[in-house]
Amino acid sequence: MASTNRWLRPEVYPLFASVSVAVGICAMQLVRNITTNPEVRVTKEHRSAGILENYEEGERYAEHSLRKFVRKKRPEIMPSINNFFSDPNH
Repeated sequence: MASTNRWLRPEVYPLFASVSVAVGICAMQLVRNITTNPEVRVTKEHRSAGILENYEEGERYAEHSLRKFVRKKRPEIMPSINNFFSDPNH
């Protein structure tokens, strides 16, 4: 019981949360690559196919919906604060 209280202090919760988010992002990317990447072949039948020239499938993998969404946005983290300090009309 003493060792549990040693690691489960309220000060450590943000560390656990940030590490959990990082592990979740890594796991999501690994699953995405294994399931949808056209260059990854898990089964023996697919590996024996060799190099495929499937440009359309590769284009679909590279141009996913998040990339299409972000491409239309301006590269700002906090646009309202940027506008407040850069716009002379405020």
